Order: sequence, then C-alpha cells, then structure tokens
Amino acid sequence: MTTSDLRDELIGLVGGDAATFYPDHNTDDLHDESLHVTHVEPFAVLRPTSTEQVAAIAKIADVHDLAITARGSGTGLSGGATPVAGGIVVSFERMNQVLRLDTNDHVVVVQPGLTLRELNAHLSASSLRYPVYPGELSGSIGGNVNTNAGGMRAVRHGVTRQHVLGLELVLANGTVVRTGGPVVKSSSGYDLTQLVIGSEGTLALVTEITLKLSPTLANAATILVPFASLDSVTRVVPTLVASGLQPSMLEYLDVRTMSAVTSAASLELGIEKAVAERALAYLIVVLETRTPEQLENDIVDLGALLEAEGALDVYVLPEHAASRLIEARERLFWVSKDAGVKEIVDIVVPRSAVPSFLEEVARIGARHATSITGCGHVGDGNIHLAVYLPDDGERHVLMRELFVVGLGLGGQISGEHGIGRDKQEHYLALTDPTVLDLERGIKRVFDPKSLLNPYRLFDERLAHDDALAHSLKE
Repeated sequence: MTTSDLRDELIGLVGGDAATFYPDHNTDDLHDESLHVTHVEPFAVLRPTSTEQVAAIAKIADVHDLAITARGSGTGLSGGATPVAGGIVVSFERMNQVLRLDTNDHVVVVQPGLTLRELNAHLSASSLRYPVYPGELSGSIGGNVNTNAGGMRAVRHGVTRQHVLGLELVLANGTVVRTGGPVVKSSSGYDLTQLVIGSEGTLALVTEITLKLSPTLANAATILVPFASLDSVTRVVPTLVASGLQPSMLEYLDVRTMSAVTSAASLELGIEKAVAERALAYLIVVLETRTPEQLENDIVDLGALLEAEGALDVYVLPEHAASRLIEARERLFWVSKDAGVKEIVDIVVPRSAVPSFLEEVARIGARHATSITGCGHVGDGNIHLAVYLPDDGERHVLMRELFVVGLGLGGQISGEHGIGRDKQEHYLALTDPTVLDLERGIKRVFDPKSLLNPYRLFDERLAHDDALAHSLKE
C-alpha cells in the first residue's frame, strides 16, 4: 500500500474533517505541556468519534507497524502525549460524551475525551460529584486515567484509580475488551482495570470509563495558616490527618511560591503585616461537611490544633478569596513557566518523611547554588518542586539526586504526572531490574509489537521509526 492509499483509507474511516497528515498538522496536536517539548511530525492525527473507529485505526496501525499515541487534552507535564515520528496520533477530543449517569448506584459512564470541567457541568444538576481534582479542569478523563491523576483532594478522596470501576479498551491489534463494571468490588481474576490505570497509553487505548461518584458536600471553608518555618508546616500534617477532621485539601506553599501565586493573581488575603513578615510557609486547609453546625465545630477544633502546633495565626477566608486562592494555586505551573522554570518535580514520599525530604532538597539546592521552590499535596506526601538551574548537565545531576533521596525515603519518582519521556532515563536507572522485566513482560502480552505509545516508561525499543517517517513523507 502506498502512502496515498493509506491516507485515503484513514480518511474513509474517520472523515476528511477528522484527519490531518504530514506536513499539515496543527502544532497544538504535537505536544503536551512538558517543558522539554521536541518537534516531532507524525504521519497522521485522527479524531475518531466511536470505539469502532478506534478499533479500525488500531487494526490498520497493526498491519503497517505504525506507532499510536493517545491524546486527550494535551495537559500532561511529562511528554506522555509526544507523537512518534511517522506514527499516528489518536486524539479523543470528539469522544467527549457522558454516556450514562446512574444516580442510584452513584456511577457515570463517559468517553475519554470528556474534560473534568464538562463532567462537573453535567453533574451540577445532581447531588453527586466526581471528587478527583488535579487542578487543570481542561484535562480529559482519559488522560487522568492514563496518568492516574491525583491533585489537591487526594488526601481525603484518593486519586483516579480509587474512582475507576471499569474500562472499555482497544488493544493493539484492534480487539475490544471490557474490564470491571458498575460494581464497587470484585474478586474475579486479575484486576485489568487497575493495571491499565497509570500505564500512560502503553497497554491499550481507553475508549470508555465507568466512574464512581460521591455525594456533594454543601458546606465548606478554606483556612489559610502561616507558619514561621516550612519544617513547622510539614511536621503538623500527620497530627492534623490523625485528628479525624478529614480535610478535603491539605496544601503547603513556601513563602516564595505563595508570593508568586498571589502576585500573579493580584490577590490580597488580608494577612496582618507582622504575621506576613514572620511567615516562611503556608498551609491551606479545606474542610467540607454536611451541615453548617458541623463545619463551625470543625473550624474551631482545627484552629485550636494548629495554634497548639505553632501556627502564627489562623485565617478563615471569605468565599471569594478562598476560590481565588485555589484558582491561583491551580495556575502555579503557568506562573512558574513564565518565570523560566526548567523542571517540575512531583516526587511522592510517605507523609511522615516530608520534613526529611525537604531538608535534603535544601541541601541539594545549596550544593548546586540554586534555589528550589515548592508547594504540594502535603497531606499525601506529593511534593511539587520548581527547579530553575539552567545548565542541562548540572540539572540532570541535581534531578538524579532528588530522585535518589525520594526513593531512599520510601517514595516514588512520580506521584501523579507520570514518567512519560521526561523522567524515563531516571526511572530506568533507579528501578529494580526485576520490576522492569516484569513490566516489559506485561507490555509484550498487551502490545507485542510495541506500537502503543512507545518510548514511554521502560520501552526503549529500537524501532524503524526514522526510516518509516522518511518513507511516509515521500
């Protein structure tokens, strides 16, 4: 089959308005939000509207040995949606429907291209919500599944995998399978649903997702708590979590990060000048309850606990200021990007190890004569660090040191952004070889030709992509 014939076959499958081909791609389709974007040209970007079309695309790719990269909204931060030269990008932007909402079983079935914002809007008329809150509401549910997205509500509600009950999948050869279903527990064979979650599109193409929903809690308060040191913030967290108050969000920001966030949003929080001058770190706590009385009692108990643990003050923010602060925190990546950040780190360590980890971060920054600013989901140990060191070689060494420290404390390289391409070298160097062999074996079972999102995670295949890309351009 000639390149022209292949192009015609794909157009016949999805329609001319749902396909672009080299060299006429929209550049927005060719990258995610990784800070290390490289310009790579796939053969085709396709926008299917059904599982049947996705399966047909996979069958064609299998016959012609074409790599497939799944794409949601392109909001990932690790290069996971970077195309393969000469391959196919399957964009799920047109598969963005809510297929079924069951308010009795607290279940919703959606297509992968549906965004968090669209899902929230659909659920707004019900008393239910999808509680996972990665921050970027334009992110797709399919992308969240592929990276096991977490976010600010993870301390109470968990991450994506705690809310996915079932999946519809297209395998590398075009076979369609279903895993799990609208039940909250199962002891029936291997849990393939959980295996696919967080696999970054390397095992299958997700075409349908069954999600567990939670009741909406109508009463909420956001509490801002300044501390005289970052160590004080991180050391109070285990006590707060053990208190039974069940915060929905538990975030820390060092003073430089807080300043950047509030300045970018032109946000004034009413912190007294004497307190602001002493504060080196801030804790943001969100409480949610069923009744106003319960919320008021929880705020009083929280304030007493925090003051006993050395808080400089406790501020219950007005609703408008609270929502603006959370929105500003969500925009931190863009603030950091505008400021010239070179790496965004999302190492996760045990909650009790956060103080030790941040102490080592400060030492590493001092050794390299660079500042490392940060914030994070401190309630679950997921630390986000912004690294500004410009020298690529020295920054690579610094990153390896950060990962080694995190792993040494019982943590993981990525808590929610994924490995993608950006962290692959560190992941391969620092992961138990036996674990890598097991993962490669699983990959071979699902995708024997390594066509699904290659060069991610542990996949270092020596493919014929360059030659293929050249032939497809002719």
